Amino acid sequence: MSARNKFGKKEKNGLISYYGLVDLVDQGVVEGVAEDHINAASIDITLGHKLLIEDRTDGYKYKGHPDVVSLRNRDSLKVIEWNLISQGPYVLKPGEFILAHSCEVFNLPDNIAAEYKLKSSLARVGLEHLNAGFCDPGWHGSTLTLELRNLTTYHFLKLEFGIKIGQMVFFRCDPVPQEASYATKGSYNGDKGVQGAKPFTDYVILDELNSEGDTDEHY
Repeated sequence: MSARNKFGKKEKNGLISYYGLVDLVDQGVVEGVAEDHINAASIDITLGHKLLIEDRTDGYKYKGHPDVVSLRNRDSLKVIEWNLISQGPYVLKPGEFILAHSCEVFNLPDNIAAEYKLKSSLARVGLEHLNAGFCDPGWHGSTLTLELRNLTTYHFLKLEFGIKIGQMVFFRCDPVPQEASYATKGSYNGDKGVQGAKPFTDYVILDELNSEGDTDEHY
């Protein structure tokens, strides 16, 4: 028999709609949600106060932040911090890339996944979010880091603290085992703010890669 929420509705696997979303907020799965931000099948999220703005690098290599970023090692970008509260709104220039974060904090149990979606009104003025918004069951104690870019050619986009910046959709699934949960495997738990790439250390360098072929990088 399916479990029921406090409204008497059956909790089935799949996309979670209004009553289930209200339950998630009440249970603390999402913290800091305004009541009127709960939609029919999504929850609006708002822009946090801190941005990481991609900065120019000096020369071929910048200490700790190389011009050539290793995807394998998850090198971070060279960035400048901006505080939307103390420094005021930030104007995102055409083609500019930044990292931002939500005000809301997420604590996904092992049977709930989530995904970020940009609001259509923002997309219609050229704001883009990179396709990296999926959140596995077990992700917890974190705000959502956003990867934003201004796709316009001629227009500047004004980012202000607390504006609606997107929406989260939630999915109920069968509980995942502890060893497969993001709570155990994930790198981005407990991040209460914008977070750049963390170094990737959980890979094995095969001996063959060190002994066969040309290992020089070409640009």
